[in-house]
Amino acid sequence: MNKTALHCILIFATMIAPWGCATYNAQKVGPTAIERARTQIPEEQLLDVGILVFETKELTPEAAKKEGTNTDIRNSETHFMPYHLKNTLHQSSHWGAIQVVPAETNSVDLLVKGKILESNGENLVLEIDVVDATDMRWFKKTYSVKASDAYYFGNIAGEKDAYQDLYNAIANDMARYKMKLKAAQIESIRTVAKLKFAREFAPDAFDGYLTADKKNHLSVNRLPADNDPMMERLLQIREREYMYVDTLNQQYEKFYAEMWPSYENWRQLNLTEREAIKKIKQDALTRQLLGALLIAGAIAAGSQDANIGRVIAPAMVIIGGQVFISGWNVSKESEMHKAAIEELSESFGAEMQPVTMEFEGQQYKLTGSAEEQFKSWKTLLRQIYFAETGFNPTPPPDQTEAEQDQNL
Repeated sequence: MNKTALHCILIFATMIAPWGCATYNAQKVGPTAIERARTQIPEEQLLDVGILVFETKELTPEAAKKEGTNTDIRNSETHFMPYHLKNTLHQSSHWGAIQVVPAETNSVDLLVKGKILESNGENLVLEIDVVDATDMRWFKKTYSVKASDAYYFGNIAGEKDAYQDLYNAIANDMARYKMKLKAAQIESIRTVAKLKFAREFAPDAFDGYLTADKKNHLSVNRLPADNDPMMERLLQIREREYMYVDTLNQQYEKFYAEMWPSYENWRQLNLTEREAIKKIKQDALTRQLLGALLIAGAIAAGSQDANIGRVIAPAMVIIGGQVFISGWNVSKESEMHKAAIEELSESFGAEMQPVTMEFEGQQYKLTGSAEEQFKSWKTLLRQIYFAETGFNPTPPPDQTEAEQDQNL
C-alpha cells in the first residue's frame, strides 16, 4: 500500500477519537449484595454518620451536554444521591444515627464526602471520602458502574436504585473498615467527637483535652470530670443541632421522593437515547472505514476511474437524520422528565422551606438554603450558650462575630 493510501486510512482513524468517553481510575462495581450486621450492635459501639451533600466536578453547560446531562439535574443529584446512600447504610444496620448534612460539622462520629464525576443514566462514577472524628481517613475511593436496560427493572424508591450495586459497595467498604476496629478505638472516636464539639463552643475551657500526633490524628489527652455541668450543657446543645438536622432531613426525604419518578424515567430514557446514538455512530464509522478502504484500494491499484466517487460516496454518508427519526419520541419524553427535575431543583436548591426551631420555650425561624439555615442555627446555638454561661464561643472560621450578630 502506498503512502497516500495509508495517509487516507489514518485520517479516518483519527475520527474515532472524539467518540471516546472519559476514563477514571475507579473500582468497577459488579453485582454486589449489601452486607448486613449479623447481630445487634451495642449502642456504645455504634457510630453516628453524617453524609455531606455531594460535590460535583466543575460542569459547564457545554461539558454537561457532552456528558449527557445538564447542570440543573447534576445539582439535584448532589442531594438525591447522598440521601439514597443514607437509606442504604440504614439497611446495613451497622450504624447509629445517619443523616445528610449541608455543611461539615463536629457533631458526628464519621463524615462521608462524595463527589459526582459522571452521571448520565448509563455511567455513574462517584468519589467517596470517609473520615472519622479523629481525622483518620478510612478510605478514599472512586466507584464506577455502567448500567444496562436491566438495571432499571424492579427498583423501589428508598430501597433499590438502578445503581444499587455501587451504593452497596460503599456501604460494605465502610462496614468492613469499622469491623476491623477494636471496641476501644470506636469508643475513642465517639469521645473525640464530643470533645471536638465542646472545643468548638468553648475553646478556652476545653483546650488541652485533645492532642494531635505528627499526622494530625486526634486522640484523647484528658477527660472532663463525671457530670461536668459545662460538658452536659454542651451535649444538650449538640442534641439541638441533631434536632435541626433531623428536621432538614425530612425536607431531603420529601425532595428525594418527589424527584424519584422523574429522575428514574429520565435516566432510563437517557440510556436508551445514548445507546441509539452510539449504534448510529458505529454504523457511520463502519461506512467511513469502508469508504477509506475503497479509496485506499483504488489508490493502491492506480485507479483513476471517475465513477469511483459514485461507488464510494454512499459508504461515506453519516445518516444523522436517523437520530431524530428513531429517537424523537424518546428525546421528547426525556425532555419532559428533565423539565420536571429542573423545576423541582429550582424550588429546592435556592430557598428551602423555612424551618421553625424551638429551644427552651423560644422559637427561632430559619430561612434560606439548607447551608444558610444550618449556619444560622449553629450561630444561634453559640449565642444561646454564651448568654447562659458567659463564655464567648469562637465564631465559625468563615464568619466574624459582627456577621453572627447581623444574622440574628
